[in-house]
Amino acid sequence: MRITALFFAYLFVCLLLGALLTYPVMATGWLDEDPQRVMGRLAQIFILLGLWPFLKRLQLADRTALGYGIPKPVFRRALALGWVEGVAILAVLAAMLVALEIRLPDADLELWPYLAKKALQALIGGLLIGVLEETFFRGALYTAIRRRNGAASAVVWTAFLYMLVHFMKPSALPEGVLFDWAGALQMFGAVFIDVFQWKHLSSMAALFMVGVFLALVREHTGHIAWGIGLHAGWVFVIQVTRRMTDGNPEAPAAFLVGSYDGVIGWLAAAWIGLLAFLFWGWTRRSRSEGA
Repeated sequence: MRITALFFAYLFVCLLLGALLTYPVMATGWLDEDPQRVMGRLAQIFILLGLWPFLKRLQLADRTALGYGIPKPVFRRALALGWVEGVAILAVLAAMLVALEIRLPDADLELWPYLAKKALQALIGGLLIGVLEETFFRGALYTAIRRRNGAASAVVWTAFLYMLVHFMKPSALPEGVLFDWAGALQMFGAVFIDVFQWKHLSSMAALFMVGVFLALVREHTGHIAWGIGLHAGWVFVIQVTRRMTDGNPEAPAAFLVGSYDGVIGWLAAAWIGLLAFLFWGWTRRSRSEGA
């Protein structure tokens, strides 16, 4: 847990620096953006700027530790196959949501060229998210924990921190509250208070199971290529689904999706959890037969 706390502290400091810089940046008048968006982007910049020195300090700044220690052709092939599998896995979830009328097809959707443009954006965005998040969580963090505490701890704690940071996002100040230094600090403090809201529970469960599944894949393969592909494929399907369908809060089974993105929730947690369990059982059996 010590390593997990260290990585969390790194993210905490980056977010704090972003919060401290947000008001001066907004006061210049250069940016016409919401303060919470600026704070989030500044935190991401600090994360990227400090990541390599941070990893070097922990002796994690090499290809193998980050999950890239296989030949490039093999890596690319695994990434592509992972993407196809990720799309297939989440397509099943999306189909179930439509069948249960939790999400309804958008009757006004322009199929072309709007959908093609959004699909391309989802493809590129999914790959970027997959590379960044898998490198951090299933690359550096996973390696650091596994070296000290073993595979089981690495699976659980990487999944936990992965789930947690998805809800550590600045949100808008209450109406009527002035954005100044005090407002910026209030927005920063609210990041950690908002995490512990009951409405997030189902989405947290889903993201935790996603983290477990991806960590199991990392443990079995020894690299993050499959994880990047799976992750990118999932993001792709989620973004395309949100553009092709609308949420239906009146559906009897609407409770099966959470507040995070209208797609993941209890149903996604059960589906990904089942796949993670089956994958874990298959890898155990494969190791036993190999031995």
